[in-house]
Amino acid sequence: MSNKTHFGFKEVETHEKTIKVEEVFYSVAPEYDFMNDVMSFGMHRLWKRILIELAGLTNNSKVLDIASGTADIPKLISKKFQSASIHVTDINPSMLMLGRDRAINENFYQNCTFALVSGEKLPYKDNAFDLITVGFGLRNFTNKRAGLKEMKRALKPGGVLLVLEFSKPNNSFFSKLYDWYSFDIIPKLGEIFVNDSKSYQYLAESIRMHPDQEELKKMILDSGFKECKFYNLINGVVAIHRAVK
Repeated sequence: MSNKTHFGFKEVETHEKTIKVEEVFYSVAPEYDFMNDVMSFGMHRLWKRILIELAGLTNNSKVLDIASGTADIPKLISKKFQSASIHVTDINPSMLMLGRDRAINENFYQNCTFALVSGEKLPYKDNAFDLITVGFGLRNFTNKRAGLKEMKRALKPGGVLLVLEFSKPNNSFFSKLYDWYSFDIIPKLGEIFVNDSKSYQYLAESIRMHPDQEELKKMILDSGFKECKFYNLINGVVAIHRAVK
């Protein structure tokens, strides 16, 4: 059995990937929100709102957000469903602290709890959550299949998994334009604004190594979910996969 995996376009030992990804997010954490706005022209905020609209939440829902970063998704849920219980998690301490501090500063911490958690090994009981969300985090997993199986285990029967992630454009011209933007422009933006082109080069490469829409759908179904559909945004540059346990 191979102990190799991909870190961007590079092949690394499996145990190294988590360390390398952690280094990237330590580096990008201070300007994470600013760079998300710069790279997506602010559109990531709309994508996350669409994600919440697909969730089918109620005020009594119990939610787990994985790879929460600066807690964009928990914030949207907390503001709209003030009695929902939201578990805000990240594997990176710097990112988790940013999310916690933001929740306090922007006053949406009341129904949130915060924990340093790996999405590949969830410390929660079976059938614990009504909804699990992962926004732009799944591609950084060392073992995506293990993570998806853990999410399925932690969801209640009939519970929903929502994965928001960069994907593959449908149109070949658009795909070429997207490649140019990802590899020529994004690292330059990282260099200009935060003096860090290397981390943003990895982020671009990690997008290309992530499964496309159909492949990710198959992985989700193979993990035990009974149904899965995806919704393409901006010609498939971004996709939301919605699965039901």
